[in-house]
Amino acid sequence: QVQLVESGGGLVQAGGSLRLSCAASGGGFSAYSMAWFRRAPGIEREFVAAISWSGETTRYADSVEGRFTIYRDNTKKTLYLQMTSLKPEDTAVYYCAANRRGTTGAGPGSYDYWGQGTQVTVSS
Repeated sequence: QVQLVESGGGLVQAGGSLRLSCAASGGGFSAYSMAWFRRAPGIEREFVAAISWSGETTRYADSVEGRFTIYRDNTKKTLYLQMTSLKPEDTAVYYCAANRRGTTGAGPGSYDYWGQGTQVTVSS
């Protein structure tokens, strides 16, 4: 079982950048695909990005394509989300998640382990 802890959230102005981190402890990180999801007030949890265990395959939601980059460092057991050109509509709690089966699906039901989330607020 893997435990996930997100960090790096905060308040930023529109057009700014943030980098989120997700530190894993326990076993299996390097074999799991990973993803970022977000939840804004009054909105269901939304897929943001996913990455394969090797980092060779990534996928993004249309809303963040070209602005966000997901990557990982298996030696550090850490997942990252580099966010640029942030918009007020990116405001949400961001969660990282791990998938034991190694797929990079967009459905939250595919993911087995979740972090507690980190708040990102983008002011206009």
